[in-house]
Amino acid sequence: MRRFRIGTRGSPLALAQAHETMTRLAAAAGWSAAEAQQRLALVIIRTTGDRITDRPLAEAGGKGLFIKELEEALGDNRVDLAVHSMKDVPGVLPDGFVIAAALPREDARDGLIGARSIEALKQGARVGTTSPRRASILLNLRPDVQIVLFRGNVQTRLDKLARGEADATLLAMAGLNRLGLTPDIAPLDPHGFIPAAGQGVIGLEARRDDAEALALAAEINDPAAAAALAAERACLADLDGSCRSAIGIHAARTNNGGFALRAIVLAMDGTERQEVVAEFEGQPTPDEAAALGRRAAAHLKPRAAHLLT
Repeated sequence: MRRFRIGTRGSPLALAQAHETMTRLAAAAGWSAAEAQQRLALVIIRTTGDRITDRPLAEAGGKGLFIKELEEALGDNRVDLAVHSMKDVPGVLPDGFVIAAALPREDARDGLIGARSIEALKQGARVGTTSPRRASILLNLRPDVQIVLFRGNVQTRLDKLARGEADATLLAMAGLNRLGLTPDIAPLDPHGFIPAAGQGVIGLEARRDDAEALALAAEINDPAAAAALAAERACLADLDGSCRSAIGIHAARTNNGGFALRAIVLAMDGTERQEVVAEFEGQPTPDEAAALGRRAAAHLKPRAAHLLT
């Protein structure tokens, strides 16, 4: 009887996502609580991104630092499935690895804490974030605000805000929901404040040649989340920006039953914004969604190439 080792970071949010994943895997396999304990093991791995708290990740190599050690554990056969917040996963995976499943998407929006809306921020407000995307969109909408460094997990950022280290901050709605945190938060329209590719999606990464792990993960794959993720990641990969690029990509069903992807690239200071919308009639398969994402990137990249270096 094989025991599947589930790799995760050790932050409260990462652990919440790992436990949700394990609960879904056990339910899909029809395992009792005792069987699940025998068949699934949690392996906590501290990543480089967790250790760096004093500077933006872009200065140390980008958001891939949150998954580097997890992928090393996969490659060394220390874990069988790695649980990721898909917004932390670069557009191109190393050879031999695959995203084996996408869980149902949580709220993909960003949320503003500290004001009722972007417009309601006081003149010159200090907004805490280290995300180039969030900072650039905010500066595009409100050039008067000041961006201050905010690193750490969700609760750490909320604590910094409570101590007055900033007037407001931006956090993913998905993370707050999964942690059961209910601060006074204003969700931001994803058409104007476009989320990161994969935001709100938990993904399972596996070795491409591990048929048993792939089959287990496939049992909890959500087709709608997988299609949106395929579109967003294909667009992200083809844009091929650096770790300092301010890129937002979001795909979702439309009110008329279709499917649309929005992608944006901005100057770091928010003074320039290049955007594209690509649409598909009906609900695409993951392959069709990926093709849509590549088409969007092909339209956007020539106009935004100078912003992607």
